[in-house]
Parts: sequence; structure tokens; C-alpha cells
Amino acid sequence: MPFDHEKLDVYRLSLDFVSQVTHLCDDRTIPNRHIKDQLSRASLSIPLNIAEGNGKRSLQDRRRFFEIARGSAMECAALLDVLHRFSSGFRESDGEIKTLLLRIVSMLTRMVNPGGSRRREAEGGSEFERCQE
Repeated sequence: MPFDHEKLDVYRLSLDFVSQVTHLCDDRTIPNRHIKDQLSRASLSIPLNIAEGNGKRSLQDRRRFFEIARGSAMECAALLDVLHRFSSGFRESDGEIKTLLLRIVSMLTRMVNPGGSRRREAEGGSEFERCQE
């Protein structure tokens, strides 16, 4: 029997992102270990905050944790930009990892502000609305 957060698409995508970041950091010589450590921590923060937020009963608390997860995702985007700029081991093909990150940010944005956009996902509502059921 899975936990509720394990049913969320954004949670599963965030785990994929952590896996890709781990692979990226392990396979390449990143010249600055601080960047590597920060990217690892920020990527791990995304699924952890999604899971913790999804477990909160208060709508305000849930949104706060989803906002933190979104902030960590944005931090990862900036760190990937830094790696792209300063690391010879970071290839253009690694842009796929940023595409995944953009999907995560978009989903978290809708979860934080579900009324801001009236677009519905094909599965029947936003990620946030599904976790409310």
C-alpha cells in the first residue's frame, strides 16, 4: 500500500530528477565541490518537501511545503546554469535534465496556486486537487 505522496506524478518525477542529478554529479568532474554538494542537497529537498507537504492537513501548510519544493527546484535550475557555464563536463545533451526540472516546477506552481490557472490536466484536475481527495 503506497503512501499518498507516492501517487503524485510530481513526486515520482522529482525522484527521477534526484537520480539524474546523482548520476550527473558522480559521472563528471565538477570543478567546485560546493556546487556539487549544493546541487545534491537542493535536488533532494524537492521530493522530501513534496512528501512532507502532502502529509499536512492544513491547506496553508501544504502550500508552504510545496512552495519550498518549488524554490529548491528553482535553485537547481540556477545551479545547472552555473555548471553549464563553468564545467567542461556538462554537455548540451544534459539539457534533458532541465526539461524534467521545468515540468516539476510547472506542476508545483499549479499545486501552490491551483486557482491561478483554470487549465485542467487530462487525468481530471490539477495535481493539488487530486491530493485533496
